[in-house]
Amino acid sequence: MAISRYEEMGELEFDILKEIGSIGGGNAATALSSMLNAKVNMSMPAVKVLGFNAALNLLGDPEELVAAIFVEMSGELEGVMLFILTKEFADEIVQRMLGKGSVDMLELDEIDTSVLTEIGNIVISSYITAMSSLANVEVELSVPQFTANMLGGILSVPIAVMGQHSDRIMMITGEFKIDGKALNSSMLLLPDVKSLNVLMKKLGVE
Repeated sequence: MAISRYEEMGELEFDILKEIGSIGGGNAATALSSMLNAKVNMSMPAVKVLGFNAALNLLGDPEELVAAIFVEMSGELEGVMLFILTKEFADEIVQRMLGKGSVDMLELDEIDTSVLTEIGNIVISSYITAMSSLANVEVELSVPQFTANMLGGILSVPIAVMGQHSDRIMMITGEFKIDGKALNSSMLLLPDVKSLNVLMKKLGVE
C-alpha cells in the first residue's frame, strides 16, 4: 500500500533504509579510508523520522556551528540529501589532508571548503550507490553545495525544500571511526513521497 507521508512508514520500510544506510556507510568508510590513508569504520546506522525540534535535540545545540554538503536528487528518485559535519569532524579532515590544526567554521578558505565538500560528496555518493544497486534505480545528483552555519539554520534548508511532503526529517545517523577516533555524522535523506514509494516498490514492498 502506497504511503502519503513519511510518518506512515512501517518497520519493513525502516529496515530497508537501515540496510541502505549500512551499505552506504560501508562504502563511504572504504572510500574515506583510501582518501585519508587511514583505517575508517562506521557503526551500524540508526534511521529515524523526527520533527524539526526533535531532530535538533538529537543532533545537538541549535547554535552549534557545523558544515553541511547539500545535493538534489533527480531521475527515478527525487529529493534532497544533506551530510552534516561537526567541527570535530571538519578538524580531523583538514588536519589529515591539509596538515592544519583547528579550523574556524566561519572563516574556512577555498581549499578547506573544497576538501570538506569532496568528503561530503563521497559520503553522499556512497549512499546513492547503495540505493541504486539495491533497488536498480537511476539517480542523478546535482553539483554539491557547501555551507557553514548554525545547526538550526542548516536543518531549516531541507524543511523549506521538502515541506510540502512532510514536516519531518528522515535521518541516518552513525559514527565514523578514523584510526579509532569516533566522529559522529548525520545524513539527512529526504526523497519525495512519490520517490519513496518507487524505491519501496522496486525492493518488493507493496
